[in-house]
Amino acid sequence: MTDEQPRTPPYDVPADARIRLFCFPHAGAGSGAYRPWVSALAPGIDVRPVELPGRDGRYAEPHRTSVTDLARGCATELLDTLATEARNLPYALFGHSLGAIVAYETARALLRRGRPPAMLVVSGSEPPHRLAAPARPCHRLPDDAFLAEVIRLGGTSPEIRGERELLRVMLPALRADFTAAETYRHRPGGLPLPIPVAVYAGSEDMTLVQRHLDDWGRLTRVPVVRHRRFPGDHFYLDAVRPLVLQALRHDLSQAAAPRPVPTPAVPLSRRPL
Repeated sequence: MTDEQPRTPPYDVPADARIRLFCFPHAGAGSGAYRPWVSALAPGIDVRPVELPGRDGRYAEPHRTSVTDLARGCATELLDTLATEARNLPYALFGHSLGAIVAYETARALLRRGRPPAMLVVSGSEPPHRLAAPARPCHRLPDDAFLAEVIRLGGTSPEIRGERELLRVMLPALRADFTAAETYRHRPGGLPLPIPVAVYAGSEDMTLVQRHLDDWGRLTRVPVVRHRRFPGDHFYLDAVRPLVLQALRHDLSQAAAPRPVPTPAVPLSRRPL
């Protein structure tokens, strides 16, 4: 493992944990977005917020500006993490907005390496093959114009303008993430995901074409667990956190359940009379 790969910090694994949940942040955010989930979902779910280069405890590392690079690094890191765990639990991926796309591409990379997750939970994002190139890409704009466009698109709160110190930290991460998002193109091909995909969204999220969300089902050969709508806009996760966590407990309990082993068919010549 190198210092340039996304990583998850060490956690005490709850003794009663039945599944691990690796959480990918939205554009400009860090692992702190999911810190409250660690205790809220314990002990049944072992929550692991993913730390990305250039934020959290990794400020000295350059930001990644490619979804593909982020996903490859995340896949390598998660496999390293799983290899060192004392308990071999099933695991799932959760991502919001850009984090949903990074989680999806990480799941694809893990599938190619023979260790796919048990479930993918995507939030606040249309499926990757539905994402169109932006008519007005903003990742190369000067800081003031870039921030204004991010706010207009709903990528962050307008109140951020008055937080100069926070802006100094957030702007590089925001610009890198918008670069990754605006230059990302889905590459078809490869095997469809052999896992269920749960699709979460805010019912008033104006950044989405809601009818496109059904198309997440085309990326898996397992029926989608369910589409869930929560009250709120693109940033519904914090506003209705108890509802989100309740849904996660339910959906992840299904992913953690042992899959039945099919009974081999008995040849006709050996069937008892």
